[in-house]
Amino acid sequence: MKKIEAIIKPFKLEEVKEALNDVGIQGLTVTEVKGFGRQKGHTEIYRGSEYTVDFIPKLKIEIVTADGTVNDAVAAIVKAAKTGKIGDGKVFVHQIDEAVRIRTEERGDDAV
Repeated sequence: MKKIEAIIKPFKLEEVKEALNDVGIQGLTVTEVKGFGRQKGHTEIYRGSEYTVDFIPKLKIEIVTADGTVNDAVAAIVKAAKTGKIGDGKVFVHQIDEAVRIRTEERGDDAV
Protein backbone atom coordinates (compact mmCIF):
# COMPACT_ATOMS: atom_id res chain seq x y z
CA MET A 1 0.00 0.00 0.00
CA LYS A 2 1.02 3.58 -0.58
CA LYS A 3 -0.02 6.90 0.91
CA ILE A 4 -0.30 9.76 -1.56
CA GLU A 5 -0.09 13.29 -0.20
CA ALA A 6 -0.85 16.11 -2.60
CA ILE A 7 -0.58 19.82 -1.87
CA ILE A 8 -2.83 21.72 -4.29
CA LYS A 9 -4.46 25.09 -4.86
CA PRO A 10 -7.83 25.24 -3.06
CA PHE A 11 -9.90 26.00 -6.15
CA LYS A 12 -8.69 22.76 -7.79
CA LEU A 13 -10.23 20.46 -5.15
CA GLU A 14 -13.40 19.54 -7.07
CA GLU A 15 -11.47 18.76 -10.26
CA VAL A 16 -9.00 16.59 -8.35
CA LYS A 17 -11.78 14.81 -6.46
CA GLU A 18 -13.61 14.01 -9.71
CA ALA A 19 -10.41 12.83 -11.40
CA LEU A 20 -9.65 10.50 -8.49
CA ASN A 21 -13.19 9.16 -8.55
CA ASP A 22 -12.79 8.42 -12.27
CA VAL A 23 -9.75 6.19 -11.55
CA GLY A 24 -11.53 4.36 -8.72
CA ILE A 25 -10.26 6.19 -5.63
CA GLN A 26 -13.20 6.33 -3.23
CA GLY A 27 -11.81 7.81 -0.03
CA LEU A 28 -9.63 10.79 0.73
CA THR A 29 -8.85 13.23 3.52
CA VAL A 30 -8.57 16.97 2.91
CA THR A 31 -6.82 19.39 5.26
CA GLU A 32 -6.45 23.16 4.96
CA VAL A 33 -2.75 24.02 5.18
CA LYS A 34 -0.51 27.04 4.66
CA GLY A 35 3.01 27.13 3.32
CA PHE A 36 5.35 28.33 0.63
CA GLY A 37 7.91 26.97 -1.77
CA ARG A 38 9.46 28.79 -4.67
CA GLN A 39 6.45 31.10 -4.61
CA LYS A 40 7.83 32.80 -1.47
CA GLY A 41 4.54 34.52 -0.64
CA HIS A 42 3.43 37.91 -1.91
CA THR A 43 2.66 41.43 -0.74
CA GLU A 44 -0.81 42.88 -0.27
CA ILE A 45 -2.21 46.25 0.73
CA TYR A 46 -4.70 46.48 3.59
CA ARG A 47 -6.11 49.87 4.62
CA GLY A 48 -3.27 51.63 2.88
CA SER A 49 -0.48 49.61 4.50
CA GLU A 50 1.58 47.11 2.58
CA TYR A 51 2.32 43.79 4.25
CA THR A 52 3.84 40.47 3.23
CA VAL A 53 1.86 37.25 3.17
CA ASP A 54 4.52 34.58 3.74
CA PHE A 55 2.26 31.53 3.87
CA ILE A 56 -0.04 30.75 0.96
CA PRO A 57 -3.29 28.84 1.69
CA LYS A 58 -3.31 25.37 0.13
CA LEU A 59 -5.13 22.06 0.57
CA LYS A 60 -3.47 18.78 1.47
CA ILE A 61 -5.13 15.66 0.10
CA GLU A 62 -4.22 12.30 1.65
CA ILE A 63 -5.08 8.96 0.05
CA VAL A 64 -4.06 5.42 0.95
CA THR A 65 -4.36 3.00 -1.95
CA ALA A 66 -3.14 -0.35 -3.26
CA ASP A 67 0.24 -0.39 -5.01
CA GLY A 68 -1.40 -1.10 -8.37
CA THR A 69 -3.44 2.12 -8.45
CA VAL A 70 -0.73 4.57 -7.35
CA ASN A 71 0.44 5.64 -10.81
CA ASP A 72 -3.12 6.23 -12.04
CA ALA A 73 -3.97 8.23 -8.92
CA VAL A 74 -0.84 10.40 -9.14
CA ALA A 75 -1.42 11.04 -12.86
CA ALA A 76 -5.04 12.01 -12.16
CA ILE A 77 -4.01 14.45 -9.43
CA VAL A 78 -1.31 16.07 -11.56
CA LYS A 79 -3.57 16.44 -14.59
CA ALA A 80 -6.48 17.89 -12.59
CA ALA A 81 -4.44 20.20 -10.35
CA LYS A 82 -2.08 21.63 -12.99
CA THR A 83 -2.52 25.24 -14.07
CA GLY A 84 0.99 25.69 -15.44
CA LYS A 85 1.71 28.53 -13.02
CA ILE A 86 4.03 28.66 -10.02
CA GLY A 87 2.46 27.27 -6.85
CA ASP A 88 0.52 24.39 -8.43
CA GLY A 89 1.75 22.13 -5.64
CA LYS A 90 3.49 18.81 -5.08
CA VAL A 91 2.67 15.10 -4.81
CA PHE A 92 4.46 12.79 -2.37
CA VAL A 93 4.18 8.99 -2.24
CA HIS A 94 5.00 7.06 0.96
CA GLN A 95 5.11 3.36 1.77
CA ILE A 96 2.41 2.16 4.20
CA ASP A 97 3.21 -0.98 6.17
CA GLU A 98 -0.21 -1.65 7.67
CA ALA A 99 -3.78 -0.37 7.69
CA VAL A 100 -6.62 -1.48 9.97
CA ARG A 101 -10.32 -0.65 9.56
CA ILE A 102 -11.45 -0.04 13.13
CA ARG A 103 -15.10 -1.08 12.67
CA THR A 104 -14.42 -4.54 11.15
CA GLU A 105 -10.75 -5.03 12.08
CA GLU A 106 -9.94 -5.77 8.42
CA ARG A 107 -6.25 -5.37 7.61
CA GLY A 108 -4.12 -4.45 4.64
CA ASP A 109 -5.74 -3.68 1.26
CA ASP A 110 -9.13 -4.84 2.59
CA ALA A 111 -9.02 -2.04 5.18
CA VAL A 112 -8.55 0.58 2.50
